[in-house]
Amino acid sequence: MLYFLAPFIGWFVSGTMKFLIHFYQFGYHHAQQKTGNGGFPSTHATVVMTPTTLIGFSEGFISPLFGLGVTILWIVVMDATGLRRYVGEHAKQLNSINRAFTSEEQNNLQREEIGHSKIEVLGGIILGFLLGWLLHSIGDKLI
Repeated sequence: MLYFLAPFIGWFVSGTMKFLIHFYQFGYHHAQQKTGNGGFPSTHATVVMTPTTLIGFSEGFISPLFGLGVTILWIVVMDATGLRRYVGEHAKQLNSINRAFTSEEQNNLQREEIGHSKIEVLGGIILGFLLGWLLHSIGDKLI
């Protein structure tokens, strides 16, 4: 099975999708700046969900490894929609203060799009599920 490749495939596909979505919305320069943490789909959720789904289809959805994958996914989702989202909100406030008291050249602005909305995380989970299912479907044919 392609267990060891699953997270990297999830990362590559999700990151590529995120860049293309931002490229379509904002153009090349802004797409480069906006691609990273935050945005649709959640790459963190995709990276965890892809191997978790592959394990579920290959080893069973009641296997201990699948349970561990779901646990890690839950932690990632809570982090993305909770802590990292609040960090982004704090960055907005800090940037506002920074703009008020410094000149444009001195602004050292923090990245504001760090966390995820629930729909962005859901998109990452769905993408990870589809990729895990696809890897399971073609995995036996590749090996």
